[in-house]
Amino acid sequence: MPPLRALAEAGHDIRIVVTQPDKRRGRGGATMPSPVKAAAVELGLPVSERVDDVLEADVELGVVVAFGRLIKPHVLDAVPMVNVHFSLLPRWRGAAPVERAILAGDDVTGVCIMQLEEGLDTGPVYASEHVAITAEDTVDSLRDRLVDAGTRLLVEQLSKPLGEPEPQVGEATYAAKIAPDELRIDWTQPAAHVDRVIRLGRSWTTFRGKRLQIVRGRLGDEATSRADSTGSPGTIVGTSVVCGDSRTVELVEVKPEGRGVQSAKAWANGARPQPGERLGE
Repeated sequence: MPPLRALAEAGHDIRIVVTQPDKRRGRGGATMPSPVKAAAVELGLPVSERVDDVLEADVELGVVVAFGRLIKPHVLDAVPMVNVHFSLLPRWRGAAPVERAILAGDDVTGVCIMQLEEGLDTGPVYASEHVAITAEDTVDSLRDRLVDAGTRLLVEQLSKPLGEPEPQVGEATYAAKIAPDELRIDWTQPAAHVDRVIRLGRSWTTFRGKRLQIVRGRLGDEATSRADSTGSPGTIVGTSVVCGDSRTVELVEVKPEGRGVQSAKAWANGARPQPGERLGE
């Protein structure tokens, strides 16, 4: 967990780390700690699953990073807290700001160090940093850069008195969790939208009645799209698929149902799609 490690390396006195409970993973049912807990144990820090335990830890300030749960008012009344939020507030308040920024086609997002309050990401902001979203960014690659920026900004802000935060300005948008249906590819949509869904990870379609996960893809260039765009949306042309605007998305890696990840070329060579055969039917 980069923020936790960075705060420890900066010499901050970390009295307690609160994280999610261990989860069962794998077929054996063994429990595994969260990455935060694993880092805390490695650093020799006390760990709890109960937010209320901070009330007995004699802390001056709490730092919240992607905690996934609202913190109750009686805790906030007793312990001031700052939150590292992965968007430029008030755009994309909520649980999935990185995913929503990509899906919306935003060119830029960022990170904010904000004062935590009872409302959902409504608190005033101490500092922010812009982060560009490239056409190739996946959720994982963008989140990694946001974590790096947020960690650096957090350490910088806590190296001095926080000062007075500034109220959020602008229209608020909300980043609800991505629903499973949003990850099912609709090939009638424009290719740019389909590409963004694939970049979220876990996107899927069907082929011959079985689920086909699209692990990686990319927008077909304009010339290739014009050459391959004959056919209705979902039509497979080599390793490309026709979308609703007649532009194509090229499949790079796929995961057929019950099998491992493989190159789209290897999958097409084995599946041998027939002329005019479509995904999503």
